[in-house]
Amino acid sequence: MARSPLFLLRDRGMQRHILRLAWPTITETALQTVVQYVDTAQVGQLGAAASAAVGLSATTTWLVNAPLWAVSTGILACISQARGAGDRERMIKAAGQAKLLVWILGVVMTVLTLSISPHLPDWLGAETAIRRDAALYFGIICAPMLFRVSGIIFSAVLRAAGDTKTPMWIHLGMNLMNIVLNTLLIMPTREISFFGIGLRLWGAGLGVPGAAIATASSFVFGGIGMFLAAWRVEECRSARAVYDRAAMRACLSIGMPLAAERMISMFGQVVFTALIARLGMVAVAAHSIAITAEQAFYVPGYGMQTAASTLAGFHYGAGDEKRLTDYSASLLLLAVILMSALSLFLFLFPAFFMRIFTPDEDVIALGARVLRIVSVSEPFFAVVIILEGVFSGVGDVRAPLLFSLFSMWGVRLCLTALCVFRLGLGLEAVWCCMVADNLTRFFLLFSRFCGRRWKRGLPIASNNL
Repeated sequence: MARSPLFLLRDRGMQRHILRLAWPTITETALQTVVQYVDTAQVGQLGAAASAAVGLSATTTWLVNAPLWAVSTGILACISQARGAGDRERMIKAAGQAKLLVWILGVVMTVLTLSISPHLPDWLGAETAIRRDAALYFGIICAPMLFRVSGIIFSAVLRAAGDTKTPMWIHLGMNLMNIVLNTLLIMPTREISFFGIGLRLWGAGLGVPGAAIATASSFVFGGIGMFLAAWRVEECRSARAVYDRAAMRACLSIGMPLAAERMISMFGQVVFTALIARLGMVAVAAHSIAITAEQAFYVPGYGMQTAASTLAGFHYGAGDEKRLTDYSASLLLLAVILMSALSLFLFLFPAFFMRIFTPDEDVIALGARVLRIVSVSEPFFAVVIILEGVFSGVGDVRAPLLFSLFSMWGVRLCLTALCVFRLGLGLEAVWCCMVADNLTRFFLLFSRFCGRRWKRGLPIASNNL
């Protein structure tokens, strides 16, 4: 029987265990958000057109990353379950499939993304003024795809092995590199004031392509760093990049449905952005900047999502249903409390967060309105984030796939198309459709969590109640 929420919060040992595993990923997520803030702010100084050019490809980048993160989650779940069961041989085989998948996905995704980059702005219906920069940005950041794949998959191997600190430090290095290169490459040579001292700072003046080069360089650094760090893990060092049917099937049985779910969701995001593009450049800029501003308020949730997958996979592999349920419920409570507190700031000061990224008052006003709308759904989205991690950790990925398909395409996109094409409404109405999508996913996922079907594959189920 599950323990009460108050009892879970008072369990100091459980909370310490969760925070010990989660704080590096929370810190890492926060650092990534800071860099995204800096990146968007530096590009935003170039004007609404530059913000729109970068923002236009953002959802497509999420679509590209979706199968990579999904496969890495499948690998994380398999290694975590093997650790929980004390099966070192299965850990080695899963790590070997991780190495093989880095090469396969790296090559395939490089060819695919570079092929579509020249055509992407046209497909998304972008205005002529931003098409060249949007195509260049997407093509440059996708060129080092092999390194991006390496960074994502090997970071999952490290986390599954219980090392969440090393990926945090590597991402810190990536973030610092990105900020420094942005400073040097985006703007031209200029005079700056540093503690009242006038300095002349060299700049390449490359604009949007300069931001892309900075991002691509950080991917190269991260991919190499994650590979070298994973090599220190004995099971990964012992693994060979040789196809093993059973191990690959185990990884992909989780990774493929999860990839389908994320690609459906991310492709929906691409269509969503294409619909917003019909509202004009200011709407696109406000939307992309508001999405970036909102990311800071997801930090606790996404930071704990990896911990949720790792802990769920470990206790699932150990056959401990009681601890699986208690840890999952405790993570849910912590994420809801933290994201609810943060959402209050988003509701009260939306214009402040928009001004971080752009001086354009029209963009600020529109972005502030949509941020206030979405702030009310943050606590519910916290539940969605954590439950996605829990279900991935135990391998229950097919039901969330159907939920995502219905909520994205049946709720968000249908309602958005109605608002844009039939009712002639603006960005505020479109973001209400996004909130409706989040609430639908919350009700569907939480209803499943309250049942038992997601735990039916436990090796030892009834003995641990």
